[in-house]
Amino acid sequence: MEKSVEQKKERTETIELPPLKIAVLKLKLIGDSALICHKWSEKAKKQILDKQMKKAKQAKEAKDPQKDYEESLYKQGNDYVFPAITFKLAAVNACSHVDGVTKVLARGAFHVVGEFVKINGKPSMREDMVRIGMGVADIRYRGEFKKWSVEIEVRYNANVMSASQIVNLFNTAGFAIGVGEWSPRKNGLFGMFHVATEGE
Repeated sequence: MEKSVEQKKERTETIELPPLKIAVLKLKLIGDSALICHKWSEKAKKQILDKQMKKAKQAKEAKDPQKDYEESLYKQGNDYVFPAITFKLAAVNACSHVDGVTKVLARGAFHVVGEFVKINGKPSMREDMVRIGMGVADIRYRGEFKKWSVEIEVRYNANVMSASQIVNLFNTAGFAIGVGEWSPRKNGLFGMFHVATEGE
């Protein structure tokens, strides 16, 4: 039996995608514990490059605590700054502690605007004993902000996440993940923060 014209027609489905609903949220994040900075120094980057280029190893330079401290900090002009992406990564990783929001969803649902955010606070030198390869001890000098805050701008798709969800995610990130060295994600208690409430 010959198929009818209707049966011969290919079935097509129309998929409708809702337009993006981009919104902007400005948040002030207040440090709950000291922020330890550890930017890659020019010396460290040169050592890595020299090793990759199979260059002969140079004699170890004498330690310069002041230089190590200054090079651990991120600066733009007269301002101390911190990588903006660090706060997004903290919020995305915080999804492990939140029901109903996956890391995949969060990565595409919001972005922290800019490459760096200004740190409101004054750094001081921090001295720590650390263990490096083969159990060798070393002394590290890094910048530490005992009291600090940053203001971030978050662009998000309101069709996927609400403003309150964004705020809750950053609060969770500040408690469970943190930023900088020795933060909760590295079994430390530094770099913790919370979203400022009205009046803070």
